[in-house]
Amino acid sequence: MTTTETTADNAATGPIPTTSSFAGFTDRDLGVAGVQDHEHADRWAWEARYIKLLLGIDFGATLIATLAAFALRFRGASYANWYLALSVLIPLVWVGLLALSHAYERRLLFVGGEEYQRVLRAGVRLTLVLALASYVANADLARGYLVIALVLTTVFSLAGRFALRKVLHRARRRGDCMHRVLVLGHAIAVSQVTSQLHRRSHHGLQVVGACLPADQLGDAARVVDVPVFGSLAAAANSAAAAGADTVVVLSCPELDGPMLRRLAWDLERDDIDLIVSSALVDTAGDRITVRPVDGLPMMHVEHPRLSGGRRLIKSVFDVSVAALLLVVFAPLFALVALLIRLDTGGPVFFRQVRVGRGGQSFGMYKFRTMHTDAEARLQAMRAENEFSDVLFKIRDDPRVTRSGRILRRYSLDELPQLFNVLLGEMSLVGPRPPLPAEVEQYPQDMRRRLVVKPGMTGLWQVSGRSDLSWEDSIRLDLRYVENWSLTVDLVILMRTAMVVLRGSGAY
Repeated sequence: MTTTETTADNAATGPIPTTSSFAGFTDRDLGVAGVQDHEHADRWAWEARYIKLLLGIDFGATLIATLAAFALRFRGASYANWYLALSVLIPLVWVGLLALSHAYERRLLFVGGEEYQRVLRAGVRLTLVLALASYVANADLARGYLVIALVLTTVFSLAGRFALRKVLHRARRRGDCMHRVLVLGHAIAVSQVTSQLHRRSHHGLQVVGACLPADQLGDAARVVDVPVFGSLAAAANSAAAAGADTVVVLSCPELDGPMLRRLAWDLERDDIDLIVSSALVDTAGDRITVRPVDGLPMMHVEHPRLSGGRRLIKSVFDVSVAALLLVVFAPLFALVALLIRLDTGGPVFFRQVRVGRGGQSFGMYKFRTMHTDAEARLQAMRAENEFSDVLFKIRDDPRVTRSGRILRRYSLDELPQLFNVLLGEMSLVGPRPPLPAEVEQYPQDMRRRLVVKPGMTGLWQVSGRSDLSWEDSIRLDLRYVENWSLTVDLVILMRTAMVVLRGSGAY
């Protein structure tokens, strides 16, 4: 037996961290009983249950949507009884299209926005399928019925999936439904990844151990905060010893191609997932294509879609929706203006200089939420700053008016930015509009976010709002710029509605 194998075997006899990682959702949440970690056959029980629930949610959501469309459009008319049969058929087609769109694949579920994008794409495909079927069969389908059914189907499925994911995230905060992860790499990299993964539980990855290069095993205890189960050569045995169901491989020269391939074969034997961490930061999967060249897997990275026809579609979408929302919210504008006047008097709107695309300055409009002397009082309050050196924010800012606290909590003060969208200075979705003083302190990489228009909402808005650090908000903005698509915008807009209704992270 080799030295590395002995290390792994010895680790197996020592104390292994135990959690309820493979426990299913509680009976109260999803009706799955707990599963013991050592019962390998049942490790994925909660995932299988989750996918079955998704199938039920999608089918039920579509059935409710189509029946609602029938009731609203035909109001029980006897001549339209065949639409009842169509209302039962559409849910089956919808579930099939979701399956073809890979909306039930484990790698796309549980965290991230890719799942929601797949549902939106399936909604487009369902529209095309019904339109094509109507044309081939020469059937004159009622447009009102189809519009109501298709819109409600997509919305209900998205809402159901969102609610189920929140149940999962709540279970993960209790330590349930977690994947036990063994990390392979250099000690410093392992420590950084462990710290990042343990910061939040919603992603479902719990690091239970590590394997390091043989020459780093002696100093591992001073650097790595999780048990070290051996060297890289014993990774497969160490995964079994740690009770891991996932192995994450970090960038590590010692793990060359042949060694990684042998590791994949060994993990396949024990049905353990293998994840190879890429050095590409915040690059979406649809921009990455693996192309074999003479037997070597070459990763081709597409450039971000920052111009062309898709940007034109985004501009048209922004202007159209902004104009519609201004009409719809006109009574709300009048009510907010009256509230501000009755509260403190003074001007209703506040105009502040921000930096837009290409570094061009523009005046961003907001409803006034502070007293008129807020700027004059700013310097005296600098010492109370709870944010970064770049931005000034405190949770209970005395400069904010009574009406302003309400407006800020539900982001109503941001509504006048719809005028900026109409003027072409902002987008509905995009990076956070920065202050000139903030841009002056940008490192070179951060100027990348200025290649697109700033947005009324964005990843920063749906990921914590004012609770985010300046560094985190910048990182999210860069991720958006690098991976923009229209479906991403639609998902962010829907998530924004949920965040605003909760009113969390705004002050």
